[in-house]
Amino acid sequence: MGSKALRGRENWQIQSGKKGGKAELNFYEVMQIHFKNSPYQIREKPREFKDIYSSVDLEASTLSQIYNPDETWSHGIIPDYAIDNTKTKKTIYTEVKSQDGWVEGKERKAGRGNVHERSNKYFTPGLQKILREKGNIPDGVLPFWVIFQGDIARDPKRVREISLWYQGIESHFLLWHDSTNPNQLIKHFDKFIAPILD
Repeated sequence: MGSKALRGRENWQIQSGKKGGKAELNFYEVMQIHFKNSPYQIREKPREFKDIYSSVDLEASTLSQIYNPDETWSHGIIPDYAIDNTKTKKTIYTEVKSQDGWVEGKERKAGRGNVHERSNKYFTPGLQKILREKGNIPDGVLPFWVIFQGDIARDPKRVREISLWYQGIESHFLLWHDSTNPNQLIKHFDKFIAPILD
């Protein structure tokens, strides 16, 4: 679905104005409304990778040096969301990271969490290969999108870290600075993520 068609759908300013207030918006609900009458769909907690680590075959020399319990277990990842294009059968896996941060009225230590660091697993070659294959995303295109929501998106230290890490691939992350307003999120999806899925 091209940008022209996307612009013709529900006006978010009108939609959010009906609800009023300034509460932080829910990513999933925003995208569900935005995807109405489109080929896109959003799934919560997709489970297609829940066993990717437990199914890794190791060399005999490695196996001989680690603990090998006599039981089976599941070990993998479960992204926050999967966004599918039902026409092209392409999928991009999405993480929404929310964390306290050093902003007006808070002490510097308010930004001491590391949720942003945990999202860096998506940069690993092995995980990217698996996500690309399952999501039908071509080589050379990152198969993930990360949204940083809440105070972390305004924290002067965390924003600089994230901006450095994603340098050159800015289309694959969003600092959703004002998560009471869906327009920044929707514009980013339409401009950068929708073309990957089309």
